[in-house]
Amino acid sequence: MRRSGLHRQLGKQGAGGGGAKGIYAKLTIAVVVLLICTLSLLFSATIGGNRGSLEPSEVNAEELWESAKSSGWRPSSAPRSDWPPPPRETNGYLRVRCNGGLNQQRSAICNAVLAARIMNATLVLPELDANSFWHDESGFQGIYDVEHFIQTLKYDVQIVESLPEIRKNGKTKKIKGYQLRSPRDAPIEWYTTVALKKMQEHGAIYLTPFSHRLAEEIDNPEYQRLRCRVNYHALRFKPNIMQLSESIVDKLRAQGHFMSIHLRFEMDMLAFAGCIDIFNPEEQSILKKYRKENFAEKRLVYKERRAIGKCPLTPEEVGLILRAMGFDNSTRIYLAAGELFGGERFMKPFRDLFPRLENHSSVDSSEELITNTQGLLGSAVDYMVCLLSDIFMPTYDGPSNFANNLLGHRLYYGFRTTIRPDRKALAPIFIDRENGRTDGFEEAVRRVMLKTNFGGPHKRVSPESFYTNSWPECFCQVSPKNPADKCPPDNVLEVLHSRLENKVTSDPETLAEKNSTSRTER
Repeated sequence: MRRSGLHRQLGKQGAGGGGAKGIYAKLTIAVVVLLICTLSLLFSATIGGNRGSLEPSEVNAEELWESAKSSGWRPSSAPRSDWPPPPRETNGYLRVRCNGGLNQQRSAICNAVLAARIMNATLVLPELDANSFWHDESGFQGIYDVEHFIQTLKYDVQIVESLPEIRKNGKTKKIKGYQLRSPRDAPIEWYTTVALKKMQEHGAIYLTPFSHRLAEEIDNPEYQRLRCRVNYHALRFKPNIMQLSESIVDKLRAQGHFMSIHLRFEMDMLAFAGCIDIFNPEEQSILKKYRKENFAEKRLVYKERRAIGKCPLTPEEVGLILRAMGFDNSTRIYLAAGELFGGERFMKPFRDLFPRLENHSSVDSSEELITNTQGLLGSAVDYMVCLLSDIFMPTYDGPSNFANNLLGHRLYYGFRTTIRPDRKALAPIFIDRENGRTDGFEEAVRRVMLKTNFGGPHKRVSPESFYTNSWPECFCQVSPKNPADKCPPDNVLEVLHSRLENKVTSDPETLAEKNSTSRTER
């Protein structure tokens, strides 16, 4: 199966239908699609898992086009233990406002679903911040497939599109959520005490801003697997975004393999890192002003930052790394990036090394594509193209939510190859080169790069985020040494559906409605 074919499976819509039969049909199709995707992921992980370890002198770029070694693991975020459906009666409504860019918002949505499960609350469809950077008011409904989101999480939480109305003192009005600011990386206990108390008092709470407001490391694998179900199954972009992304991927792959690079040589990241000395006085002034307006005051010395790998890689450095690893000027590269700071003089050395550079506008310059890839939509298209590319390379994966989420998604999506430059180890090599010491440059770069992880399963070590590496919680083995790693039964979704059906049919209110309907029909 071609990878773009797998993408089409993930992008298909469930069949429609009216009433209970229609809902059952949608659920059945959802179950089938999820099972097909799981089997497809297993297949892609298996066929690509033949790359062994190499000595620096034996680097073969051709081998990197295949997926990383899976070591018998496959992605699986289905529950492994008892996972009851959400009860009909909840403790209230949870409303959240997700701030930041597309991928920071994506993590916040995962946390919101988990918070709702923890508190036994009904989740109101998350709000997406029309932030000052993107100037985008698409909202959740403009980016994601709402029906798919609600149906996929049906076994986990109740979700409504808006707060309901209530009748009080003869008047009908909407419930107002009590506004609450949760602590950063709040523990579960905060939600089950402080937040829950306010929810029960007011009927609904409104958490804003909601970014990084739930601890990532939770000692409950089922909670972590719920995050993966949200991130990798429920959060599906709208059909127009999926179609645009697939169109770009098909055109890129028509000429063979292609690599995607998140080139984070942008104003906000350069200002954040304090890496300004390589720019002219006017550009330095712009970066200093941006830093003063957006980040806390801090003394940053460029040479010190550069020496420990805290600066984003320049486009030329990215090209030199790829060349040292054996990629030649025929390599087709898709660039996912905002406006590069410093202009063409920084891009020219990279373009000289790798002339086949593309972005979504150059692959398809149609007015429809340009119109539909502004703001968050453009970020969503870049995300999908990078997810589906044969190789993905982030050039600055520190505080970059885009890069970190993609690394995690590609790991889950069949251990797809990633090239993660170790900037700290590479810094002295590049500094030596700038000072004229070029002997053994490429060999030194290769030695550093072969110590990095190329997208296979690996232990998560702080500060690596759960969203960057959900192994082992969201993976399993068919024949494990540790029983805890065993894959769930193939009919796990059928079991969850049966539990949900039994919950509904045994509910007193539902039974009363059925009896009333039956009497009316008679």
